[in-house]
Amino acid sequence: MSVYRSQSGESKLLKKERLAFEDSRDHEVLADGVGKFCAGLTEFNEVVDNKTTRLHATGVFQRLPQPEAAALVNSVYVDTGLYFNIVGPELERFYLETGMSACGSNDMMDGLIRRELRNAVVCGSFQQSLGYIEDTIARLRESGSEVLSPRSTRIKPETAGTDFILFDYQDLLKNDRDTWRHKYVHMDAFRQADAVVVCNPGGLVGKGTIFELGFMSALSKRIIFTEEPRGVSVLFPCEVGLES
Repeated sequence: MSVYRSQSGESKLLKKERLAFEDSRDHEVLADGVGKFCAGLTEFNEVVDNKTTRLHATGVFQRLPQPEAAALVNSVYVDTGLYFNIVGPELERFYLETGMSACGSNDMMDGLIRRELRNAVVCGSFQQSLGYIEDTIARLRESGSEVLSPRSTRIKPETAGTDFILFDYQDLLKNDRDTWRHKYVHMDAFRQADAVVVCNPGGLVGKGTIFELGFMSALSKRIIFTEEPRGVSVLFPCEVGLES
């Protein structure tokens, strides 16, 4: 287990230690070990929460069956308030290649700090917060991340000001039920994304986004809110902020 501090696009190793799990892959045993490790993070930062702290795991955690992995993520969140991000082998290779290309480093964290998200889906109220969403998409693209959905934020003129706006790459609705087809295509992109970024200016989360959150959670997808969420009745594993 290693602890890094991220500042100005650079990472500094603060501590490295071995953590014994007694060869167990039981999620409760693993969660207990991770929880004890997280409790010690106050040595490096007075505040340890899902805004200031990121947990990334590889190795044995990658080999957990999906149900055990999901149970571990849930247990760590309940115990610590942190999201336990299990980095898949393909994404780990991407980070290693990025670090090697950027600075000749074979430390995964050097790649992660330079480009954490290969790709993402951006969600939010397109009717009420389009400018905010466009700014978030621009930030992601400037960092090198591909935005899988929406692919464009240019509104079809015919749908401007309506309850269900469409973008220039989307075809017009056949009928009222056709809104589901467009919603599903957007949500289906969650499967391919490294993370789903939820734009919630002022913290408020719209009804449409709350509906999507259930789908994200069912896929065990990494969820990053741009601001601390408000109006969500059930707290769930997530992260806050794109600057950490």
